[in-house]
Amino acid sequence: MRTPLFKPRPLSGWVLAALLASPSVQALDLLQTWEQARQHDPQMQVVQATRSSVQAYEAQAKAVWRPVLMGSASVGAMSADTSTQGAQFAVGGQPAMPGSFATSASAATSTRWSLQAKQALYSPERQAQQAQLQKAASVAELRADWAQQQFMQLTAQRYFNLLVAERQQQVLKNQYAAVSRSLTEVKDRFALGDLPVTDTHEATARATGLQAQLLAAESDVQMARSVLAESTRLSVDALKLHVPKTERTLTAVPALAQVQEQVRQANTGVLLQKAQWNVALQELKKHERSGGITLDFVASAGRDRLSGEGDFGPSSNTQSQQMLGLSLNVPLYTGGWRSGKLQEAVSAADKASAEYDLALQQAQQQARSVWLALQTGPARLAAMKASWQASAARLDATRLGRQVGDRTTLELLQAENDAAQAELAWLRAQADLLLTQLQLDALTGAMSVQSLQALNAHLAP
Repeated sequence: MRTPLFKPRPLSGWVLAALLASPSVQALDLLQTWEQARQHDPQMQVVQATRSSVQAYEAQAKAVWRPVLMGSASVGAMSADTSTQGAQFAVGGQPAMPGSFATSASAATSTRWSLQAKQALYSPERQAQQAQLQKAASVAELRADWAQQQFMQLTAQRYFNLLVAERQQQVLKNQYAAVSRSLTEVKDRFALGDLPVTDTHEATARATGLQAQLLAAESDVQMARSVLAESTRLSVDALKLHVPKTERTLTAVPALAQVQEQVRQANTGVLLQKAQWNVALQELKKHERSGGITLDFVASAGRDRLSGEGDFGPSSNTQSQQMLGLSLNVPLYTGGWRSGKLQEAVSAADKASAEYDLALQQAQQQARSVWLALQTGPARLAAMKASWQASAARLDATRLGRQVGDRTTLELLQAENDAAQAELAWLRAQADLLLTQLQLDALTGAMSVQSLQALNAHLAP
């Protein structure tokens, strides 16, 4: 049995009590969010059900070569007539004499019982079936690991979706407040004849547009909160999230060649496809020409009894039999069924092989993309932060220039928009970089609770 990639750790009692007792105060970090989702989201029940099937497959694999004992019994009404001609009878030491005899039972009771034990000694098909069941257990465990990895990434994605949505909403609120102040100022100066009416129209249009964006952002926040609340079974008020730290150091990224090798050796999706390929190869062995030959050790005992009235008076017939020996079965002709199943198995094995190659190719391509993103991510994030800071400084200069008449209202509104967009882009890039680190762990088979712990260390209340 393959060691599970995930060893769930329940929340300590005081942490869980704090989450439930004071939802409006307790800040919810990423690790706590995962623990709550793991305990309550229906998707984890699917994962656990998938993992529980591993033991069933392993038990079937162990039972394949065990002896089988079968028992049967029957009782019923029966009639029987026999007639034998040309028989010879010998009584005592007398010479045999020709004759005939007949039996009859027209209202008889028939009873029958039998026991049969069989122990398989040689069976390529049974051997392939055992290997197939063992591989099926590996497939089930890998499916559970893969599903849990996907759900872990989904939980982190939901967490950061809400975090970005809330921060986007706050940025838009701040921008809307600034534009509203500008609109009030423009209206006052227009009333004094200091500004043309076009400035009023531009400020009104920008304020109206921001109001629409703010309403859409509020809808995004409500939806993101609802999704995360349903997954964790926490109230919406309890979802007070931690934010990424401004200064942080990501885990060092190994060389690309090392990442590619880790993908080949440990990627859960690739291992799953390889295990399914092995299952298909065992199915092929089951239907090879020699696969149907079996040699069994058999032992049986049984008894048949027929008793009742017949044409010649009371009738009774009892027959007992016992057997101990070997049974050899060789399929000589199956009407094309075995050859058809063999061809089907060959096609399925070829398909599974191609799917394994495709899964490996896609996983390595994804790993290369993620690796490049992590290589350039910190520099890109620093550049976006510098862009935001420059936009903020430009906004301050434009606001001052607007006050002294060197800048127009349109320039001020554009500067406010640029600063807000630069800040939002930086916030999204922060979340994307952290999720990319988590994605690399999943691609290299290193995904675990420790991955969330490392990610959680980059968040601050």
